[in-house]
Amino acid sequence: MNDDLSFLSATEIRARIDRKEVSPVELVSAVLARAEALQPQLNCFITLCGGEAMAEARAAERKMMAGEPLGLLHGIPVTVKDIVNTRGVKTTFGAVPYKDNVPNEDAVAVARLRAQGAILIGKTTTPEFGSKCLTDSPLFGRTRNAWSAERSSGGSSGGAAVAVASGVAPLAIATDGGGSTRIPAACNGVVGLKQSNGVIPHSQALDAFGNQTYVTPMTRTVADTALMMQAMAGEDSCDPWSIGVPVPDFIGTALPRGDLRGQKILYCLSPPGRPVSADVDAGFKASLDRLAGLGAELEEFSGEGFDIEPIWRAINHTVWRTRFSKLVAEHGDALSEAFVKQVALATNVSGVTYQEAMFARTALFRRVQSLLARGHLLAMPTLTRTALPIDQDLFGTIEIDGKHFDSVRPHWFPWTMSFNMTGHPAISLPCGFGRDGLPIGLQLVGRFRSDADLLRVSALFEASHDLLSRWPD
Repeated sequence: MNDDLSFLSATEIRARIDRKEVSPVELVSAVLARAEALQPQLNCFITLCGGEAMAEARAAERKMMAGEPLGLLHGIPVTVKDIVNTRGVKTTFGAVPYKDNVPNEDAVAVARLRAQGAILIGKTTTPEFGSKCLTDSPLFGRTRNAWSAERSSGGSSGGAAVAVASGVAPLAIATDGGGSTRIPAACNGVVGLKQSNGVIPHSQALDAFGNQTYVTPMTRTVADTALMMQAMAGEDSCDPWSIGVPVPDFIGTALPRGDLRGQKILYCLSPPGRPVSADVDAGFKASLDRLAGLGAELEEFSGEGFDIEPIWRAINHTVWRTRFSKLVAEHGDALSEAFVKQVALATNVSGVTYQEAMFARTALFRRVQSLLARGHLLAMPTLTRTALPIDQDLFGTIEIDGKHFDSVRPHWFPWTMSFNMTGHPAISLPCGFGRDGLPIGLQLVGRFRSDADLLRVSALFEASHDLLSRWPD
C-alpha cells in the first residue's frame, strides 16, 4: 500500500476490498507503519494495537479470499478515543490513575463497528475524561495539530481528528460533550458529527436520562460519516433515548444528489458580544454563498438566547464534581491543574441552581425548535478563530485578531455546547482556510432526529468545493 492509499476514503477502500484490489493485511500493515512514523511528531495515540490488529487483518483476508459474506466495514482500520471502552485494550480516559485500566467489554458503538468487520488499530489521545477543548494530559503530553506543530489539535477528541486528518486511519470513534468532536474537526479540517440524542446508543453514560454527551463518528468525508452511522446507529436497551429510534438509509441519503431548492437555512455569525475573526467571517460568508448557489433560501436569525456558558457550566461541572471529587481527593497530584480546577468549579452550585439550569436547557430546546419550524437547518461558524497555540491555557485569555478575551469556552466555541443540551444533530464541515493556512469549519444544525437529511445537505456542500484535495504536509 502506498501513501496515496493512506488518503483514500473508507468508502473507496470498502469498494476496493470488495473487488479484492486491496488486501486487509496490506492495508492494516501500512496504517500501523504510518501511525508509528507520525506518532513522534503528532502524538495522537495513547495505545497502538499492532499485534491484535494484524491478527484481525489476517482473519479478514482469509474471509475475503474465501468469498464469505463481508460486513459493512470489513478490513477497514478504525481508531477509538481513549475514553470509549474497548474489550481487552487499555482505556485510560487520558488519566494517570487509569493508565492500566482494561475493560472487559466494548462500548456499544465499538462492538457494532467490530461486528461489521472494522479493525481497531489504536486508542487516540484525550484530555482527562474528555474534560476540555485542548488535547493534553500528564499521561501523554500534548497532541499537535495536523497542519501545524505550533497549534493545538483542539479537543477533547484531538487525537481522533489528527489521526484522520493525517491519513493514519479513515475512521475514528470520538465523543462530544460540549463540542469535543466538532471543535477538533474544525481545527484539523475533517468532518465531525454530533448526532441527535439517541441515534447512537451511549452505553457509558452514568445519567442516561439527563445525558448530554455522545459517542460520535469522525471522518474525512460526509460519505464516510454516513458509513459509520449506518454501522453504529440503532436502539439498545442501555440507552432509553435510543429505544424506538429507526435507522434510515444513511449511506444512500448522504449521496450528493440534487440541490437545495426548497430548503431554508437560517444563519447567524455569533451570539451578541462574541467576537469572530476576519478570516472566519469571510469563510462563513463564502459558505453561505455556496449554500445559496445550491438553491437554498437564506435568512438571518438572532443569536439572542444562545450565550449559554453559565447553563452548561452549572450542569456539566456538577456532573464532573459528582463523578470525580473522590478521584481528585485520592489522586490530585497525578491529575492536571486544569482538571482539578474544573472539578472544583461546581463546589458552590446548589441543587436549586442546577435545576434552574435544567429549566433553561428546556427553554433552549424550545428556542431551537421554534427556529427549525421556520427553517430546515441552522448555519454558523464552528469556531470563532483557527486552532489555538499549542501551549494555550484553558483558564488563560484567548486572542482573536490581536485582541484578548478573558475566557476560552464562550469566546472560541459559543455555538457548540447548545446542541449538546438540546439534542439536535450538528456537524462541522471543512469550509476553507485562514491566512495562517489552518482550516476553518462551518457548523450546520438539523431538525431533531433528521440526521440523514443533515448528511444530505452536508454532502452537497462538500461537493461544492475542492477542499478534499488539500492535505497537511
